[in-house]
Amino acid sequence: MVVASVCTDFAIMSGPEITHHNEEFFLSARILSGNAIRDQIYAELAGEIASLAAAGIKPGLAAVLVGDNPASKVYVNSKIAACGKLGLASFHITPPATITTEELLGIIKDLNARDDVDGILVQLPLPPQIDAKKVLEAVDPAKDVDGFHPMNVGHLVAGRPALVACTPAGVMEILRRSNIPIEGANAVVLGRSDIVGKPQALLLLHAHACVTIAHSKTKDLKDVVRRADIVVAAIGRPAMVTPDFIRPGATVIDVGINRINDAKQAESLFANFPERLAEFQKKGTAIVGDVHPDVVSVAGAFTPVPGGVGPLTIAMLMSNTVKAARMRRGARAPAAAASRS
Repeated sequence: MVVASVCTDFAIMSGPEITHHNEEFFLSARILSGNAIRDQIYAELAGEIASLAAAGIKPGLAAVLVGDNPASKVYVNSKIAACGKLGLASFHITPPATITTEELLGIIKDLNARDDVDGILVQLPLPPQIDAKKVLEAVDPAKDVDGFHPMNVGHLVAGRPALVACTPAGVMEILRRSNIPIEGANAVVLGRSDIVGKPQALLLLHAHACVTIAHSKTKDLKDVVRRADIVVAAIGRPAMVTPDFIRPGATVIDVGINRINDAKQAESLFANFPERLAEFQKKGTAIVGDVHPDVVSVAGAFTPVPGGVGPLTIAMLMSNTVKAARMRRGARAPAAAASRS
């Protein structure tokens, strides 16, 4: 399963009507704008970063991008740009695609030892000759701002999270800041990846939701998902979750990012969204989630793709970097900054 993120503006919509083929199509869902919530978090982080700067601390993020994968370049550049916007130090390390596991481990060792580096992210996917698991486990857990290290995963399981995977943490920010009830809610996480599905289920469980993890082998999948008050879709299949998966009024969080290039597929997906279809016809490509766009007519609240979860993934990476700086500096960190979880 491939789950990634794209940060693109998307208008906040609530209850408008679209006419298509002489039929009325109603957008009943409240659109949960990830861009707006990202901006709230950045405003909060700005104060923390200023307090740390007053104490002589400038959080630093090192991004390791192996090779020249175009999509990975876009993701890393957006992360570096976010550092610049917030005033964090950033270090862009770009070893060649031919690097060996041992050579990459040497780079990680050097970054672990650098005091000016508080967070380390290794952009995935890595070239096939690299032992990705070994590389990720070599990152100092105190600098593991992606939240992938087994020690940080173990802290999450135990209900004592330190650095948590960014996308699941971002989903929780969307739910809480949008006043979506979590405690006692039936939540279905569609997908079981180590990066999203499993940590997402744990975060919802610790927030007292009743959590079900569903996946490609789940029997009666549609019926399982339809019982949910909250659906988090992270299955990696374009528009797989159609309106008949969703209980009317449910909150739907779409984590998936998929690029489509087929005109017939676009015509089917965007039949009720003429502006998006026109954009596809102009560009020949479009980004869609794991949730069919028509779900907006059934759900009570809905994250768009793009502009929903994606901005929060980067926001939580910035938050984790600041948090790692506080944790690493200990007593040097200002009391006001240290009070933020």
